[in-house]
Amino acid sequence: MTTPFIGEIQVFGFNFAPRGWAFCSGSLVPIQQYSAVFSLLGVNYGGNGTTNFQLPNFTNRAGCNQGQGPGLTRRTIGETFGENSETLTVAEMPAHMHQFTIYNQSDAAKKAASPSAGNSLTSPTNTSVFVSGAQANTQFIPTMIGFTGGNQPHENRQPYLALNYCIAMAGAFPAFG
Repeated sequence: MTTPFIGEIQVFGFNFAPRGWAFCSGSLVPIQQYSAVFSLLGVNYGGNGTTNFQLPNFTNRAGCNQGQGPGLTRRTIGETFGENSETLTVAEMPAHMHQFTIYNQSDAAKKAASPSAGNSLTSPTNTSVFVSGAQANTQFIPTMIGFTGGNQPHENRQPYLALNYCIAMAGAFPAFG
């Protein structure tokens, strides 16, 4: 392997950081011990900038290029954004209705145990348990089907594979070009 640039980030498929590298897990490191790395990263990822600075944190995160693509929000180096889960509110869902219609097939010849054209799959013998005095093919009131869910967040991440992102703490100082 060639000599890495200080501050270079690599992905490794094993469970340890190689010699001269550190995990990109948001660790606070002392400026005095890693002044070359600090001169490149500064406090873009955190730290107080006087005695320590923070390494990038890829734990539960995906990388994103800095800048702005067409129609996208501008992103700056070190910025974190996004959510691991999302709880949708009624205001965030598109407006829609849930209607429910019951059909009562009174012709016994058209009643069947499996779906087929013109036949009923089920046959309520007494529609009064649904709606008192209902006529055949009557739509139920709109409030019959109400809100559902437990106001719990759902998973909001793309599929991923756990790997170790590491940053070179030693190596060649990159030249500005």
